[in-house]
Amino acid sequence: MKKSNSILKIVPFIGFLAMAVLSSCSKDDPALETPDPDPVTPPVVTPPAFPGPTYADNYTAIASWGNRTQWNLANVHDPSVEKSGDYYYMYQTDASYGNAHEGNGHFFYRRSKDLINWEFMGPSMTQAPAWVKDSLNNKRARMSPALPPIENPNYGYWAPCVRKVGNIYRMYYSIVVTNPIVGTDTNTSWTERAFIGLAETNDLASNNWTDKGMVVCSEPDGVKSYVRNGGNDWDAYFKFNAIDPSFIETPAGEQYLIYGSWHSGIAALKLNPTTGKPDKLKTIDDYGVRIAGRGNVNTNRWQALEGPEIMYNPDTQYYYLFLAYDELSVAYNTRVARSKNILGPYVTNTGISITNGAECYPMLTHPYQFKNHTGWVGFSHCAVFQNPTTKQWFYASQARLPEGVAGINVSNAVMMGHVHGIQWTEDGWPVVEPERYAGVPTTTIADASLVGTWEQITMNYQYKTMQKLVTIYLTADKKVSGDITGTWSYDAAKKIATINGVKCNVVDAWDWESATRKVTLSYTGINSAGLAVWGKKIN
Repeated sequence: MKKSNSILKIVPFIGFLAMAVLSSCSKDDPALETPDPDPVTPPVVTPPAFPGPTYADNYTAIASWGNRTQWNLANVHDPSVEKSGDYYYMYQTDASYGNAHEGNGHFFYRRSKDLINWEFMGPSMTQAPAWVKDSLNNKRARMSPALPPIENPNYGYWAPCVRKVGNIYRMYYSIVVTNPIVGTDTNTSWTERAFIGLAETNDLASNNWTDKGMVVCSEPDGVKSYVRNGGNDWDAYFKFNAIDPSFIETPAGEQYLIYGSWHSGIAALKLNPTTGKPDKLKTIDDYGVRIAGRGNVNTNRWQALEGPEIMYNPDTQYYYLFLAYDELSVAYNTRVARSKNILGPYVTNTGISITNGAECYPMLTHPYQFKNHTGWVGFSHCAVFQNPTTKQWFYASQARLPEGVAGINVSNAVMMGHVHGIQWTEDGWPVVEPERYAGVPTTTIADASLVGTWEQITMNYQYKTMQKLVTIYLTADKKVSGDITGTWSYDAAKKIATINGVKCNVVDAWDWESATRKVTLSYTGINSAGLAVWGKKIN
């Protein structure tokens, strides 16, 4: 289907090996020159005293269930974030290092007042609702030929989406039946279908959810058989994979469930605003329309994209569709496209339609590594949300440590929740801040503040390959030297630095990679190739 529920035994998906896109921060890709041996020394600026977060990224020492009160953002996967009262609530897929969560419920959640310090709260569901098994076996009985019931289905619990709708909170959740349809060998039979259900509550703090039953499922369309011709046969017997739900209500009051993973792409399903469900599921067309894909669905149902997250920005009047690309353990990267219409077409920064299967750009996150850190991989499947008071936008997802980190058993199963601020480019595209959110006080950033040594990463697309930094110097005479040369300028009113032609939003930041974490500056932008460009000042 999609993901292994055993985090310690990661079985990567068959991904699409992609040609690396070569780029630098410069639109003109200037030739590399020898670094300036004596860059202009920046003025001494004393950073403000700020007691930012100090918790370790390697949380394996506290990964057990008995240490869950110390987790903070440890063991986060596929988060969904919603504000209620004084707290942000974060819900997630059942996943943890060493499967510490097993036997303790499902769809775990935590809460925070500041998006920095998180309190683990436990499960929001104790067991699968009875309707899942009933629906599964009713559908099996109606197949041709009819199939016997599965008495004890195996379930996976994936990717809930929590949204406030009017005066209630809805949770759209995925429960996946992982048993083969026939037999016991997944090389000869597809696994059973996935279901998206709905639960509601008046108060997230109560954790008292009322289940409302099925919303949609992975439905066969008669094009493909459930017989599987070996482990490399990815032509699923259903049209849309009923996992990874995201909910949106349009300014006009229409409601849609956006869902899908890999098979046939991403679907938009219109909902009845009163029930939160579709009015009918009579024919395959009632299961939604395709709004995004990766390639021609008529020749390939294995689309290598998932985790849709959709939001509307009233300032730009666009719908933004965020997508997770490639396999989840290492290669995961985040793309975004936009549309004026909820049903698309969703287009790239160059105006190409991903609804018709084009590769999605801009790319906002990718496996990467700053100095003094192992780096992060598997960095996608995001939640996008706002602070309702300040209107600041945020990006939250998991990121994993790379494979083979010395001293950490199965290091790639270490999943740390990341919360990053989102900035907006002048032409209306979201960009993710390089450093995780830490509540660093906002300061006045002048030209002189940028003078100094920076680490810069251009997120070239390379499958399962971390993008490494280059060192550059921004000098007082507005020159760029070091591993990349050129010029820079700065608009203090807009807090936009133009570095070799690429406009980058400059923000106060927390240097998470420093041996002693500290306040610094960072910048984020998109180059002409649609690739994220990140910078962090190191001195």
